[in-house]
Amino acid sequence: MKTSTWKVYLLAIVSFLVGTSQYVISGILDKISDTLGISITMAGQFVTIYSLIYAFCTPVLMALTATIERQKLLVGALGIFVVANVLSFALPGFGPFLIARVLMALGAGMVVVTALNIAAKIAPEGKQASSIATVVMGFTASLIIGVPLGRMIAAAYGWKSVFGFIAVMGLLAIFILYRTIPRVQGDAPVPLLKQLAFLKSRKVALGLSITFFWLGGYSIAYTYISPYLLQVAGLNEKLLSGVLLAFGVASLIGSRFGGYSTDKWGVSFTLTGGMLLHIAALLSLSAVVALTGTWVLVIVLVLWSFAAWSTGPTQQYNLIRIEPNYSGIMLSLNQSTMQLAMAAGAGIGGLAVDRVSLSSLPWFGTVSVAIAVGAALLLFSRIRQETRKEDVPHALPD
Repeated sequence: MKTSTWKVYLLAIVSFLVGTSQYVISGILDKISDTLGISITMAGQFVTIYSLIYAFCTPVLMALTATIERQKLLVGALGIFVVANVLSFALPGFGPFLIARVLMALGAGMVVVTALNIAAKIAPEGKQASSIATVVMGFTASLIIGVPLGRMIAAAYGWKSVFGFIAVMGLLAIFILYRTIPRVQGDAPVPLLKQLAFLKSRKVALGLSITFFWLGGYSIAYTYISPYLLQVAGLNEKLLSGVLLAFGVASLIGSRFGGYSTDKWGVSFTLTGGMLLHIAALLSLSAVVALTGTWVLVIVLVLWSFAAWSTGPTQQYNLIRIEPNYSGIMLSLNQSTMQLAMAAGAGIGGLAVDRVSLSSLPWFGTVSVAIAVGAALLLFSRIRQETRKEDVPHALPD
């Protein structure tokens, strides 16, 4: 029992490395922009490209590799991920870094999905869900530790050193995983067309649209958080890493609270309430930057992170209850939708910065999250209507 537990934590560490490689871009966006001689908007599209490749290619790659033994697939995918980080560190210029991000997304998607699969299969009986949660927590921890740590490393040694550090840690992980993770057979592949067929359901489409507009609204502002805090809010460079750390801790607390609140008060209250608080935080952020006072800004940022990530576990449970017999497919579709939302958010945020201003980002994010609230209300209304129909007793035949 205990033997498998520490192996799950190893998988969580790998998940942390992958999450850091994705999210750290937002923490060092201004430095990437300066070094490569490109605009903030252009630098933000590294997030868009990564997320699009992750969203569209991961399901295809997992279907193609479904029969490969899981430990071999994990090590191989992690190898691709490490090579991409080495290229990011070693090669100069916009083009090579763009290619490295594409390669990184291909490897990262397979690493995360395979790690989740292995965690469920090596977990003790009855502990599969908690093992999966542990691996997901590693991904979440990249927001808490990875992004501010990446900012500190970038400030001291240059932003490329962040990817060099990730590559070294990845190489170490490959060696350890190869020696410790047991052989696990893959599952029978679920055809992509069967997965996509679920999108024909109005409830599923509404459920996934909540994910898209909630996380898209968050991504619009978060992708450009470093230049926003430095240029719009006038935050001191020395304080930025600490603020990002507080932001990450708030995301963890919000995620924990979202799960607790869902169990205690239900999906509707937690999901709708969390997104309304998300909207209030974004509106407050716009107001606060016009004032002076770092502590007020930090409080609003913490509130924003808390509210945004309280939606995460609630929304995953919400999707599972829509199609309880196909929870795996629903979570897979949700993962792709989340990456598409990150890509769309980064793209829309870039347009907002170019066409309007950096300070307009919270407003665009607010609109997107408001659409998610509307989708949630429509979904809950539809679920209530179907429940009433099921509760009405059928007339007896004459």
